[in-house]
Amino acid sequence: MANATPSAPVRVRFCPSPTGNPHVGLVRTALFNWAFARHHKGTLVFRIEDTDAARDSEESYNQLLDSMRWLGFDWDEGPEVGGPHAPYRQSQRMDLYKDVAERLLAAGHAYHCYCTTEELDTRRDAARKAGKPSGYDGTCRTLTAEQKAAYEAEGRSSIVRFRMPDEPITFTDLVRGELTFTPENVPDYGIVRANGAPLYTLVNPVDDALMEITHVLRGEDLLSSTPRQIALYKALIDLGVAKEIPAFGHLPYVMGEGNKKLSKRDPQASLNLYRERGFLPEGLLNYLSLLGWSFSADQDIFSVAELIEKFDIADVNANPARFDLKKAEAINADHIRQLDLASFITACEPWLKAPHANWAPEDFDEAAWQAIAPHAQTRVTVLSDITANVDFLFRKEPVEDEASWAKAMKGDPAALLTTARAKLEGADWSSPEALKEAVLAAGEEHGLKLGKAQAPVRVAVTGRTVGLPLFESLEILGKDRTLTRIDAALAKLAG
Repeated sequence: MANATPSAPVRVRFCPSPTGNPHVGLVRTALFNWAFARHHKGTLVFRIEDTDAARDSEESYNQLLDSMRWLGFDWDEGPEVGGPHAPYRQSQRMDLYKDVAERLLAAGHAYHCYCTTEELDTRRDAARKAGKPSGYDGTCRTLTAEQKAAYEAEGRSSIVRFRMPDEPITFTDLVRGELTFTPENVPDYGIVRANGAPLYTLVNPVDDALMEITHVLRGEDLLSSTPRQIALYKALIDLGVAKEIPAFGHLPYVMGEGNKKLSKRDPQASLNLYRERGFLPEGLLNYLSLLGWSFSADQDIFSVAELIEKFDIADVNANPARFDLKKAEAINADHIRQLDLASFITACEPWLKAPHANWAPEDFDEAAWQAIAPHAQTRVTVLSDITANVDFLFRKEPVEDEASWAKAMKGDPAALLTTARAKLEGADWSSPEALKEAVLAAGEEHGLKLGKAQAPVRVAVTGRTVGLPLFESLEILGKDRTLTRIDAALAKLAG
């Protein structure tokens, strides 16, 4: 494997297309580029690949920027920041690509291809049947001026193809070590469409060259295009467009259910899902960094600052990484625990208001929320959990959950609740421990341990079988409201 310690100032880029919602694989790529740049005190270029007018949208573009900001990524050049290589949206750089394509043609690095789709399909099918590589066979590589004129007289249009070298291409991948691609497996490829629009295969390396990118860290799915780009880089160096070939590192696939590559269509791939559920950016980034990289053998929880300090592309594993939602949630929960109380309270605010809250705004009690928050912080996995955990404080009646009711109200719940009510009415309400003793005593009278005794009380008061510490919750809810709810539960059992 190559030495991943750069000898020159680092310049990396993150260049997504504004199509649809950002997904976690894209975020993982952005994270590794950002961490690599920050670790080496280099430059992160944020570039938008928006040359596909049919799929790109301004809404997705704005969502990309918003997502980057939410995750805490900053960039040194790009949209909203500017920089010496502006503009940073490919749709605004078309003249540059046109100029480079013309220079490649003039220097013999590229040529016009007049083959029709039907002809290409026929020749590919024949090659497959013969057991040969089915890539482009070079038919138009050496056309004479007369042959070109004849094709054009027929009304044929042409694309521009890059002329690949006839020898193997070898490079050292920062993640996978030395790789070699033979000519028959990397045929000439298109760089400009028949309508003159440049393809990704041209614009991406041209932008990397002009923006002096030193390291390209990207997904494994793009590995097969790397020898093409290296050959194009050599041509761009020949033209004086590029100074050097960047180092490449291809990040492992992120796998989903059934060990299939996580695609944008998988529900769990959407970044918005985690944001809407209330993942902390720090928690999500901590987990995503572990998809192909590790902090240490015995530590999975770390801060973004620690990630930047420790990150080394040489430590990225080439093997596919499986996305494990439960582990992502567990790591996020740890980050929630690490927040100071004031930060936790602030982070929960969106979930205590409409449309998340299931209580009337005027019934929200700030003092009760401040009192319950320390107990809630130790229980929630994602911030959206807070709504169901504290709604019993702000609703006039607890949530009606028949499944919880049926689970808790077994045996003779009315007798137990009657005893518990009497014990609680006479208890000291300034101490959760006193409330616990009251319910424990009620349970003992009915031959029940605390766990069985408190279940009907919890459901009567909160509506749910699980939740925050019960006796602290009762203290904050207050004596009158607690007893009223037990009375309502007794009435329901009687009726």
